Amino acid sequence: MANSPTRSTLLTIGGALLALGFAGAGWLARQSRREGHAAPDLSPDTPRPGPDDRAPEAFRPDPTAVPTNAERDALVPATGHAPGFAADRGTTV
Repeated sequence: MANSPTRSTLLTIGGALLALGFAGAGWLARQSRREGHAAPDLSPDTPRPGPDDRAPEAFRPDPTAVPTNAERDALVPATGHAPGFAADRGTTV
């Protein structure tokens, strides 16, 4: 086993490296949030749409469109038991 001064030195170096790692991770997380483009419609000083405002024509769904079989399958409600946090007695998970 290492003597006391060596152990405390190693713990100090390990703590410093850990702190540098967390600081670097925080800096990288902050940099990744800066990527992309500005969204002026989401800025706090932009007026919010009211009940009479509508989406642009290109973004409105077509109410007369017939859904495909894949879309219809995706909208079928789920059947069966609802998942829970704990399994019932006698069942395997």
